[in-house]
Amino acid sequence: QLQASGGGLVQTGGSLRLSCTASGFTFDDYDIGWFRQAPGKEREGVSCIRVSEGSTYYAGSVKGRFTSSSHNAENTLYLQMNSLKPEDTAVYYCAADWVGTRRDVAADWVGTRRDVSALCRDTYAYWGQGTQVTVSS
Repeated sequence: QLQASGGGLVQTGGSLRLSCTASGFTFDDYDIGWFRQAPGKEREGVSCIRVSEGSTYYAGSVKGRFTSSSHNAENTLYLQMNSLKPEDTAVYYCAADWVGTRRDVAADWVGTRRDVSALCRDTYAYWGQGTQVTVSS
């Protein structure tokens, strides 16, 4: 089970920290992702991490503003969001999947070749409930 929290209402330029806590499994051998969906738009991957390697992907729209960090002892993934913009307004979801079952990612994760963007393919098996982030202008 995944529990996402930390959303809220902030002004442009503000910050929020989202948390995703897992119960029933440990993060060590999982990919964990943050996705968001704004009204009328498709769900998009924001930041995804392969916890065992620390390899992390950030969408271009958030790179330099958002930082994902995994705290394995707490079984929690954080998403620190700074310099928030109105276009960041969305419901944010966390998702998880065991590395061993992500065959769609495996093809782009061979030897020393790593396509980190593959981590954010929308094929995760487990999803938490969303948390609303609203950025006012």
